[in-house]
Amino acid sequence: METQDFKNHTRMHPIYHYVLSLLVVGGLVASIVYLLKAEDTFLGVVLVVMSLSLAVTFALLRLYPLKAQDRAIRAEENLRYYVLTGKLLDAKLTPGQIVALRFAPDNEFPGLAEKAAAENMKPKEIKQAINNWKADHYRI
Repeated sequence: METQDFKNHTRMHPIYHYVLSLLVVGGLVASIVYLLKAEDTFLGVVLVVMSLSLAVTFALLRLYPLKAQDRAIRAEENLRYYVLTGKLLDAKLTPGQIVALRFAPDNEFPGLAEKAAAENMKPKEIKQAINNWKADHYRI
């Protein structure tokens, strides 16, 4: 596995992100075109409703596991911060900030967490502020 850093830490699943997303969007567009051109509006409406249902399912299929992972990451990073400092993470930190902090090694983590809370840093800014990237190869 290659070394992970800010430039290459995002993960794409080609079948999901490229193939399936194009099929879902294409199906939705085709069903709308069919509805607009067809004489049988009932069938057109049914196709649009089914395509919209598929599009919503497609989005939720990605969002639900990410939300569950974010909760697990928040708990892991709160424990890690507690082990390193004896305190819990600042309640002002957003889930996105905490998820970004997971890439900070132990020696940078407490200071960066405090800075992120004090300056309300965006997740991207937090990731860019990390000097020695700690890889996370388990994120979906």
